[in-house]
Amino acid sequence: MRVRRLAAWTALPLAVTLGLVACGSGGDGGSGESNPDAAVRIEIAEPQHLVPTNTNETSGSQVLAALFSPLVDYDEANKPYEMAAESVTSEDNTTWTVKLKDGYTFHNGEKVTADNYVDAWNYGAYAPNGQNSSYFFEKIAGYEDVQGETPKAKTLSGLKKVDDLTFTVTLSQPYSEFKTMLGYTAFYPMPKAAFSAPGVLAEGYEQAPVGQGPFKMKGTWQHDAKVEVEKYDAFPGEKPKVAGVEFRIYQQPTAAYADVLSDNLDVIKTVPTENLSTAGTDLGDRFKQSSASSLQVLAFPTFQKEFSNPDVRKAISMAIDRDEITKSIFKDSQQPARSFVSPVVAGYRDNTIGEAGEFDPAKAKSLYQAAGGPARIELSYNGDGGHKDWIDATCNQLKTNLGVDCVGTAEPKFADLLTKVKAKQPVGLFRMGWVMDYPSMENYLGPLYSSNGSSNYYGYSNPEFDKLVAEGTSAASEEEAVKKYQAAEDLLAEDLPVIPLRYGQNNFGHSTKVTNVEMDLFDRIDLLKIEAVK
Repeated sequence: MRVRRLAAWTALPLAVTLGLVACGSGGDGGSGESNPDAAVRIEIAEPQHLVPTNTNETSGSQVLAALFSPLVDYDEANKPYEMAAESVTSEDNTTWTVKLKDGYTFHNGEKVTADNYVDAWNYGAYAPNGQNSSYFFEKIAGYEDVQGETPKAKTLSGLKKVDDLTFTVTLSQPYSEFKTMLGYTAFYPMPKAAFSAPGVLAEGYEQAPVGQGPFKMKGTWQHDAKVEVEKYDAFPGEKPKVAGVEFRIYQQPTAAYADVLSDNLDVIKTVPTENLSTAGTDLGDRFKQSSASSLQVLAFPTFQKEFSNPDVRKAISMAIDRDEITKSIFKDSQQPARSFVSPVVAGYRDNTIGEAGEFDPAKAKSLYQAAGGPARIELSYNGDGGHKDWIDATCNQLKTNLGVDCVGTAEPKFADLLTKVKAKQPVGLFRMGWVMDYPSMENYLGPLYSSNGSSNYYGYSNPEFDKLVAEGTSAASEEEAVKKYQAAEDLLAEDLPVIPLRYGQNNFGHSTKVTNVEMDLFDRIDLLKIEAVK
């Protein structure tokens, strides 16, 4: 979520004890020297889940990025390199051997072994466990046997332990980008203590997840308030430069922004749209911008009769003036989007939706009426994400340009919206954001639009699309894969299950109490670089 992560926001410590000092608790101007004994406070929204195989949104992923270390990370060219893995190799793109670095331990002292990866991935893939990221194990042999209400098997036949620090992954078909996937949240390991029995998650694990990363939980998840972590001294990788992090949960981004201005919060990951025009003056050089992989869309419940006709969807797209909303609401801090993948990945093409991306009110109204579009449109969004302004502006355009009644409906939290759309409750059109999980065109297509995609909340299903994505994943080279993915994207442009609206850009800010604040392409603050200052 993230990117792969579903993005909650369009755009989160208390004074800590045990020797840690909240960096915002002072405020005397300070020396500017790094303070490794201080904790920092970072804004997030309420996570939906904190189990690696069940977390597919950006707030939960930010917390898990503190608690876990991935097998691979990505360099500046978005190429994977080993982190917790010593090596990830394959001679045929089908059977992959993963060797783990020695010396990693979980926060409860358990040594990290191959079993921890095999057990966690089997738990995530097993359909009755209902994990949001089950889809990510689809490429591993035996996945079909662990699907359905009464699966044929409980574990993936493609996972084999070789020794304590080595395991193999056999895929159902070749996939040249498998190593690239392994930086994603779903592929973190879980300790034996996470399970009360083989394949059964222990009660309470999610409230205090035990990882093998640079930080460990400090207490338990305090819902709608905070999640606190502190430095794990036995972590063998790069050490954090702060003693801990308080992920502070906000309902409204404007409240978080006010707290950053008063140094009561250290980092806001997304400056609210209403503050974008003054952020440079408010924060000076503490207002930061950087590249992002996010894509904002309006999604259709294609399973509902009133939105089942692609012409209705196309007409709504043509009735929205992306350029005007990007300029007036977002102050050009984002870019209008007319494709389904981000410019940050190989294979991106500009304007793949063609005419559907053109603002043409007259043609949109004619097409909408001819296709029998509904007289009333509801746009649902999460109220904790700063989306009200652009949703209202979009509704106003639809009223004017299509002659329909339109209303924006806020769900209290992003987690609430996800729960409703997953249950196919009638919420009308709904906003959705996507932050890539790993740098590949496939990541913008497979999880979101495949018939069994983990984040296909729209009910979209096109067998030819599924076939092309599958052919792309099994292609022998990246170049061949991109051709298949582009052909699949062309089908999306015809079917339009969602309307691409804007490519994101990180617009974030920080207090006077921290420095070296950076955000990555996955909507996450780099927790190994951030420093508190005295």
